[in-house]
Amino acid sequence: MSIELNHTIVLSRDQRAAARELAELLGVEATRMYHFDVVSVGDGVSLDFMDVDPLPAQPLHYAFLVGEDEFDRIFGRIRERGLAYWAGPGHSGPQQTNRMNGGRGVYWDSVDGHAMEILTRAE
Repeated sequence: MSIELNHTIVLSRDQRAAARELAELLGVEATRMYHFDVVSVGDGVSLDFMDVDPLPAQPLHYAFLVGEDEFDRIFGRIRERGLAYWAGPGHSGPQQTNRMNGGRGVYWDSVDGHAMEILTRAE
C-alpha cells in the first residue's frame, strides 16, 4: 500500500466559521464528522477543523494545488470578500499574485491567522 495523506487537523477559535469560510472560498462543502468540521479537498484528503483555546502562537501554512479555472474562481471569491492577499509568504507583495514555477499563486490569512495559499503549479 502506498502512503497517502488522509487528513490533518486545523486548530481554530471557531471551527464551524473557519471551515465554512475555507469551503466557500474553495467552492466545496463543509461537513460535520464526530466533533470536527471537515473540508474535503480532493483525493481523499480533508482538513478537520477543531476548536482550541487558546490557539497556538504559531499559525500554520496550508497550500492547495488547483487548476487555472479553479484559481480564477477562488481568487475571484477572495477579491469579492475584500480579503487582503499577497504574492508571497510573510505578507510580501500586498494585493498581488505571483508567477512562481510558471504558474500563478496567491496567499491570504484564514480567520484564525493560518497562511493559506492557492497555486497552479508545484515545484
